[in-house]
Amino acid sequence: MKFMKLGSRPDTFYTTEAVRSVSSEVSSDLIIQVKGSRYLLHKFPLLSKCLRLQRLCAENSEASQIQIIHLHDYPGGVEAFEICAKFCYGITITLSAYNIVSVRCAAEYLQMTEDIEKGNLIFKIEVFLNSCILQGWRDSIVTLQSTKAFSLWAENLRITGRCIEAIASKVLAHPTKINLSHSYSRRGRDDMSWNGSESHRHKSTSSSKGWWAEDLADLGIDLYWRAMIAIKSGGKVPSALIGDALRIYAARWLSNISKYISTEKRLESDSELDSTGEATRKHRVLLESIISLLPAEKGAVCCGFLSKLLKATNILKASSSSKMELARRLGLQLEDATVGDLLVPSLTSTNDTIYDVDVVMIILEQFMLLAQSPPISPSRRKTNFERRRSRSAENIDLEFQESRRSSSASHSSKLKVAKLVDRYLQEIAKDKNLALSKFMAIAESIPDFSRLDHDDLYKAIDIYLKGHPELNKSERKRLCQILDCKKLSVEACMHAAQNEMLPLRVVVQVLFFEQARAAMNGGKVAEFPNNIKALLAVQKNPAKATASVTTNTKIPPEDQWSVSGLKSPKSNISTLKMKLAEDDELDENVFPDGLEKCTKGKSFSMIPHRPKRMFSKLWPISRSVSEKN
Repeated sequence: MKFMKLGSRPDTFYTTEAVRSVSSEVSSDLIIQVKGSRYLLHKFPLLSKCLRLQRLCAENSEASQIQIIHLHDYPGGVEAFEICAKFCYGITITLSAYNIVSVRCAAEYLQMTEDIEKGNLIFKIEVFLNSCILQGWRDSIVTLQSTKAFSLWAENLRITGRCIEAIASKVLAHPTKINLSHSYSRRGRDDMSWNGSESHRHKSTSSSKGWWAEDLADLGIDLYWRAMIAIKSGGKVPSALIGDALRIYAARWLSNISKYISTEKRLESDSELDSTGEATRKHRVLLESIISLLPAEKGAVCCGFLSKLLKATNILKASSSSKMELARRLGLQLEDATVGDLLVPSLTSTNDTIYDVDVVMIILEQFMLLAQSPPISPSRRKTNFERRRSRSAENIDLEFQESRRSSSASHSSKLKVAKLVDRYLQEIAKDKNLALSKFMAIAESIPDFSRLDHDDLYKAIDIYLKGHPELNKSERKRLCQILDCKKLSVEACMHAAQNEMLPLRVVVQVLFFEQARAAMNGGKVAEFPNNIKALLAVQKNPAKATASVTTNTKIPPEDQWSVSGLKSPKSNISTLKMKLAEDDELDENVFPDGLEKCTKGKSFSMIPHRPKRMFSKLWPISRSVSEKN
């Protein structure tokens, strides 16, 4: 760091009984009171360089030989005043980035200008500040930090603005020059995520290019915000580096915000509540300022960082506008998110759920606004006219192909998001306070074509049914409407066929479509339990199936279904039909919540219009029994 020495005389100031004096053969004739400290000085050296002291002495002329002056609201305190006094006596003083702001403000207060003497202290400080301090990176950072204690004076003297301009110009001029950073060796600290674990998403290449981010992270939010605005307005720093700098700053200042969770319940005294509330307000302002600095470009900030900011908004109770802005940004790049990014804790008193499901709905809505329809790939055929296309026609075709690529990328992102949503549903399905309507709203927010299979969705439904055994029959049927049995794998079908929590109609659909799939595969029936294979084999050979069912008096334990009515086809066929008849009657009624039966349901539309015919094919045993009667 650079420094400047002024004066040549040795230091002759000394302290006697809490009074500062200067060694001299001439007796003191001026007493200056500065914030509780008293100085016995001389008028001649001070008044010759300080215009303010001249005016104060002229206004308070007394008959006594010694004059007393009180300096109220003196900037810089005792240290800065003593430096100015030593300069007046010609005693050696040292100026650096650590004290130049306080001394400059003190000299301005004393009016040590060129009007009273050439080469006065203000002139020398300004030369040193502009030619040395603001030319160095570390000196500029330290000087800017020291302006916080004298914010009004520093603003009026344009010290703060000049430091910010100097810092921004160096970042814009040397975006990849690592050796300018005095704290680059401390880069390991920002590799820690807010919960203390290592962040795997951190890229060392981005940090090496963003060498300036760590040094700026030591600034307070007011100065940091102004510095980042100046850097962003230059337009030379990539948005990804801006995002990385914000992540480092957030890790520096928001690492311990989890302690504010339920703080009011743990604290008892009013003083503790007041201090905690003030700290929360400061962190809230800091968080909202970081959100306002986020780059507008998609992908400039990773989903993990956006998710942490979103979780912080719930902890610090930030404004709804900040929360919606983060949800919008997450929706724009949702395909890059993980399940953990969407698990935002719900800390509001009005919501009993473990996770904030409402904000995830907003994220999904923002994502679906990007592309409302699936990509279209029209077939084109070359003609003689197309072989003689002009340059403009070729450019139009290139733009068309580019649009198709972006549409295809959007479609692939929908496939990723569908998998993400189904796994997210598996996590929140364990919450006993999660309403069925919210669970279904999230599941139905993804279009049908985005789910290539429904295995993950079935697993989520199964978890929800097990975690909510109080659901009635109609609610379970409504929940299973979002399931497409045709998109279940063989393993999922085997599990669903024996799942006692599923409605009986869903079990029948699983059997029906698995039989159809086996027929398309050359009549090869999948390896189901013995009782399921017996039922599926009825359609091709009723006589053989009847004999096999009637002769098998004992079913292995692993083949026992938990759904009653399917264990003994001879005795319980009528019971099974009665249950299906009850389902049909229930479909014709109005659901308890006032919603009528959806005639165009996703899964019920795949059921044959005449279930009795289907059952007559699956179980012809009943027909043979009736004929005998």
